[in-house]
Amino acid sequence: MKKLIYNEKAYSRWLILMIDQVIVAWALLTSCLIVNRFEYLDFFTFSTLWYVGLYSAIALTVFVTMRIHTGIIRYSSTEDIFRVFMAVMIASTLFAAVSKFVIMPKLNGVDQWIYLALLLNFFVSTSVLIIFRISIKHFFAYLKQDLQIENSREVVLIYGSDSSSILMKRALESRRETGLRVLGFIDDRQDKVNKSIEQKKVYPSSCIASLKTKHAVQKLVVMDDYHDVKGRHEAIEKCIESGIKVVSVPPSGQWLDGRLMLKQFREIRIEDLLQREPIILNKSNIFKEVRGKRVLVTGAAGSIGSEIVRQVLSYNPKFVVLFDQAETPLHELQLELEDRYLGAATRIFMANIQNERRLRTMFELYQPEIVFHAAACKHVPMMEHNPSEAVLTNVCGTKNLADLAVEYQVKKFVMISTDKAVNPTNVMGASKRIAEMYTQSLSNYQYTTRFITTRFGNVLGSNGSVVPRFKSQIEKGGPITITHPEITRFFMTIPEAVQLVMEASAIGNGGEIFIFDMGEPVKIVDLAVNMIKLAGLSPDTDIPIVFTGLRPGEKLYEELLNKEEHNIPTDHAKIKISKVINYQFSYVQAEIEALLLLAKNSSDQMLVRKMMEIVPEFKSTNVIYSQPEIAELL
Repeated sequence: MKKLIYNEKAYSRWLILMIDQVIVAWALLTSCLIVNRFEYLDFFTFSTLWYVGLYSAIALTVFVTMRIHTGIIRYSSTEDIFRVFMAVMIASTLFAAVSKFVIMPKLNGVDQWIYLALLLNFFVSTSVLIIFRISIKHFFAYLKQDLQIENSREVVLIYGSDSSSILMKRALESRRETGLRVLGFIDDRQDKVNKSIEQKKVYPSSCIASLKTKHAVQKLVVMDDYHDVKGRHEAIEKCIESGIKVVSVPPSGQWLDGRLMLKQFREIRIEDLLQREPIILNKSNIFKEVRGKRVLVTGAAGSIGSEIVRQVLSYNPKFVVLFDQAETPLHELQLELEDRYLGAATRIFMANIQNERRLRTMFELYQPEIVFHAAACKHVPMMEHNPSEAVLTNVCGTKNLADLAVEYQVKKFVMISTDKAVNPTNVMGASKRIAEMYTQSLSNYQYTTRFITTRFGNVLGSNGSVVPRFKSQIEKGGPITITHPEITRFFMTIPEAVQLVMEASAIGNGGEIFIFDMGEPVKIVDLAVNMIKLAGLSPDTDIPIVFTGLRPGEKLYEELLNKEEHNIPTDHAKIKISKVINYQFSYVQAEIEALLLLAKNSSDQMLVRKMMEIVPEFKSTNVIYSQPEIAELL
């Protein structure tokens, strides 16, 4: 509407002249009424109408002659106002002269009150004409400023057209400081497309590119918990391709004082692109398992461990023991929990999981009933060069913890494993597979503690993972380094992975290896390209991608089951049980004892060779271990 009223084209000068003459006639009539004390019967006579008509004709002639109507009112100056003043004065003087020297001789006199009315009219007419011009000038200035502000605001689209999306639209429009102007909604549902909601059109996602061109759309706003995850991902991908930024806002329940604040806007992250349909948990089962219990979390300062702590605390345990050897991350986690969970029952215990004596002290002190074992050495290249440390932490550390769990009658022991334990090609994966074998065989050997293993792939954003590395490389201007153009990985967000860990811990009866639905594997090069585009840059042009070759022990793709395994479903659609090969506890115990002796006293080659004996499917891709005779020549 404002654009219809305000445009740079000037309105017709004849329209201005007509308005001026209406004001002139109205001013004289009003003046006559005032002079006659509003006596209507005496006022509306032929002579009065004659005076008004004559005055209007004289004023019209003067205004046209002085070209009062040709100026553009929105640009009126003090000179224009002075010219209006002079035009009214000249018209009044001419009318007085004509009345005295022309009308009076012919009509035998003129009503004397007309001169008083003429004097009053001069002030009324000039005031109204000047006020009209000043008002129009300020009105158009206001419209111009408003439109400039409107045009300077970023044009945005809102994903979805349900009640939460409408609420977001109202919030954006009510808070102009956000600097956003809503163009419309994006929704692919046929019953919504091309409809209008609160004067905003609903567009299909296929129109995103054209809307960018036609309306200079700069952002797509999405709600964090919007239910249509697949449709949202497709819209986000189209925005990335079109160079449109995507920002997310929290659900309306998390708005501050019921209002959406600018600081609550967050640029979309790569984790949001890989997020799948929300996981539905059976919280009653988890509450039953955790509520009022003493819980131990090893590796509590790590990415997975810290998220386990956060989620466990939401189920009201008696207390949670935070076990880790990393001082600074553990301290930072403690501070976060103090701020986020006021009065949370936590205990801090610093130790190395290889230290059996310190572990015993902890068990004696806190008597845990549930153990979540997330402590591990996880970086593949690092463990290839330090296999003894992988064995001492992932195997010996797990054995120490599991043995004490049985001794102190822990009810449940949940071990966090990895997809790299399946058909391992590296030391880290093999060490985790041996740890799986020990806990599973121990679960079948005794009935005090139920041992449960959860196996999943990479988690986005974990310490040292590919996403933080790519982000750092992009911030430095590149290049992004990838080992192979065809390398793929399964990905899961940290909260999603831990939600499934919690569910598996509740439904597990002991001895199971739970594998999670990781979705489709993601090509790492596609992940890098999307991250570059999310940063508003162009792959190869702004940020080059360099392929460096597979590292020792690295797989081209990961697996969740080996060829000897198969899975069976559970009550949860995203969790399955792997039917793995069962080993006798006495055999596994003896093999691990021998392995630990080698870890403390022998060469890396001998240690890895022993790991290959324990895990027959372990086929190292590291020439140092797979072909030692060749490695000696290198």
